[in-house]
Amino acid sequence: MDNNQNKQQGQFQMELPQDVAQGEYANFAIITHSSSDFILDFARMLPGVPKPMVKSRVILAPEHAKRLLMALQENILRYENEFGKIQIPNQEPRTVAPFSINKGEA
Repeated sequence: MDNNQNKQQGQFQMELPQDVAQGEYANFAIITHSSSDFILDFARMLPGVPKPMVKSRVILAPEHAKRLLMALQENILRYENEFGKIQIPNQEPRTVAPFSINKGEA
């Protein structure tokens, strides 16, 4: 197999429809799970609105949920290295991450 074929096999292409590309703003999330799925509901809480409106629901297999956790942790570390520590108002500073990940389990 030549080098060009190796590059083609390693590439990943994904389609992003225009209506999805705009994204949805969410400032609240609820995570629930069963033995087979993790369900992430992303909602928008606004002043004067009595209930948050769920804008998007993502359902993941447990293995994919763990991969998402690892990817988020890695990207938050990269972000903080570039832009500084993310401060969460009204929260005690932590000296240890709120979770630990054993690599290679997912």
